[in-house]
Amino acid sequence: MLRRLYDWTLSLAAGPRANVALGTVSFIESSVFPIPPDLLLIPMVIAKREKAWYLAFLCTVTSVVGGLLGYFIGSVLFHEIAEPILSFYGYLDKFDEFSRLFNEWGWWFVFFAGLTPFPYKVITIASGVTGLSLPIFMLSSVVSRGIRFFVVSALLYFFGPPIRDFIEKRLGLMFTVFVVLLVGGFAAIKLL
Repeated sequence: MLRRLYDWTLSLAAGPRANVALGTVSFIESSVFPIPPDLLLIPMVIAKREKAWYLAFLCTVTSVVGGLLGYFIGSVLFHEIAEPILSFYGYLDKFDEFSRLFNEWGWWFVFFAGLTPFPYKVITIASGVTGLSLPIFMLSSVVSRGIRFFVVSALLYFFGPPIRDFIEKRLGLMFTVFVVLLVGGFAAIKLL
């Protein structure tokens, strides 16, 4: 079953609507969707290595724009829904302290989440909730997401066939590692 899914993803990656799918997944992953765009980016670069830089650019731009949606969600919904609840339970003052800390270190939070499997959407929404400076949010998002997607694309561009062989021979292991990283990212949210 995993092999069929992998082959289907490779065929989708080479299809005529692959760029739209990649851009859409990258956009919504930054604010609401739990699946990272790497799942499409990797087979797309493997299928068409000559488009590696364009695909990394597409992922970066759509991810950052999607991050703006997450920022907006955090800034608009917090005041209307969460703030009255925090106030009712007497936690609004603690949230103010969290906001101060988040804004003091916010660049690093956004940068870390943009590079790692940690769910980026959590940080985009938290950035809006705490009122992190929008230029700082944008700069750290562009830098971290750009590094992430361009490094993935560069590795696949320069080492494509061996990486493809490695993935295909160890498909079960690669899937397990991905799931562990995804679940680990969500577990890290609960610990923070």
